[in-house]
Amino acid sequence: MTAHPAPAIYIQLKNRVTVPQGKGVLLRDVAYLITDPEWREPLYSLLLLDPAQSDGNLILIDLLTVIPKIQDLLPGADIQPIGEGRTLVQIEGPVESRKPSIALFILVWLLLFFGSALTIMNFHADVSMLEVQVRIVEMLTGHRDEHPYVFQIAYSLGIGFGMVIFFNHLFKKKWNEEPTPLEVEMFLYQKNIDHYVVNEEYSKLKRRGDEASGHSEE
Repeated sequence: MTAHPAPAIYIQLKNRVTVPQGKGVLLRDVAYLITDPEWREPLYSLLLLDPAQSDGNLILIDLLTVIPKIQDLLPGADIQPIGEGRTLVQIEGPVESRKPSIALFILVWLLLFFGSALTIMNFHADVSMLEVQVRIVEMLTGHRDEHPYVFQIAYSLGIGFGMVIFFNHLFKKKWNEEPTPLEVEMFLYQKNIDHYVVNEEYSKLKRRGDEASGHSEE
């Protein structure tokens, strides 16, 4: 009987994944694998963690905890990690289907509308925009008009059009595939949160390790 040689396993952990509450975290949930076809399904079905209520809704899985479990299944396997060596697992509870509140939508819309309008008006008051517009019209026409409504209407429409171009978004329509500034800011915000959570989880693991070593010395 010929013994199978230990396979080579290339593993790349995902950055962030979501797992339903009450379900164990499998290797297929947190990683991509390249290996021999005969080992792929057993590896993907490998249970890494069975989350408990005390673990919270964000769990850090490190490559140093994944490799020993793979080696238990396939002793002597040549494991080649690729990319970052950790992934964040978010435990998601059951989603409740609730009908969106029309009153809340209208309230938020009014707050954003009037808040933006007041911000623009206060900025214009600070820089004396009315006087600037009067001066521009006077330079163009040679006549001073204290209420250049045509210019102000065109200017207001230009602000709205410029905002649509800048944010690359009008309702559900995007002009091109480039991310909007809001999407970029949300991405950076999520990335900073993930970085903070990872550092906190590593700090907790270090404290637990120090406490365990302290108890063993006693």
